[in-house]
Amino acid sequence: MATIFSKIIDGEIPSYKIAENDDFFAFMDINPLAKGHTLVIPKKEVDYILDLDDDTTAELWKFAKKIGKAVESIVPCKKIGFTVIGLEVPHTHIHVIPINTIYDMDFKQPKLKLEQEEFIDLASRISTAFDEL
Repeated sequence: MATIFSKIIDGEIPSYKIAENDDFFAFMDINPLAKGHTLVIPKKEVDYILDLDDDTTAELWKFAKKIGKAVESIVPCKKIGFTVIGLEVPHTHIHVIPINTIYDMDFKQPKLKLEQEEFIDLASRISTAFDEL
């Protein structure tokens, strides 16, 4: 059975896509901790990040780093935080989150409620920044 993320990759579920290549896909988190909160996933469905082969792991982090640089260029923040939890969806994913304090990555914090137009605008601007890197 395909995960929700595989359905997003396949276009069965809409998303605010930032970037993709043959192996990876990045899209806006619809329940973000901060504006610009993006998820980076491998297209291959692997539940646990430690089960990825070494080459895929390295390439996933390179892709996530480039996403982080694109987000940072659009969303004012002190740094970009990265986290892997992996319990909520059985498909490896990296959270890329603009942060100003350590508490900005606390998943117990209330999630932002963004309007569709704001998601579309952010995704478009981050996507353009990604393409320019």
